[in-house]
Amino acid sequence: MTWEGGMREPCIFWSPSNIKPAVVSELGTTMDLFTTFSALAGVPLPKDRVMDGFDLSGTLFKNTPSPRKEVFYYRGTQLYAARLGDYKAHYITQGSYGQFGEKEVHDIPILYNLSEDPSENFDIGASHPEILADIDRMVKEHQSKLIMGKDQLADRE
Repeated sequence: MTWEGGMREPCIFWSPSNIKPAVVSELGTTMDLFTTFSALAGVPLPKDRVMDGFDLSGTLFKNTPSPRKEVFYYRGTQLYAARLGDYKAHYITQGSYGQFGEKEVHDIPILYNLSEDPSENFDIGASHPEILADIDRMVKEHQSKLIMGKDQLADRE
């Protein structure tokens, strides 16, 4: 599911002589691992495709802000939610494994400030239409450039 409880997971990096022990709350995704590890290994990224990962080595080694500012939460080929900075808008919500609710499409997305409400309990969309508009613009730009692949899980039983 696309709620933070299903998406927000800890990641541990260990390199005693290179990474200072710390808890870093910067944004990153598994998509950033390939890009980061390629940079650390000195391997150039492919030039024949768009890469959706960011190099997080500055965040790991120098505690600089993450270059990742946005995340798109897909379930199969459907966009369920989008995050811009601390804010996450849900267009569709649905539980998983028979728990946490049926699929619900939100005509007006529900909005959460994850820095203040990581449990996504308090919808602030009505009081922040400008943030929803910013996220909507970001989503439209993303979708205008997206080349959707085949849903490889669709035929799974």
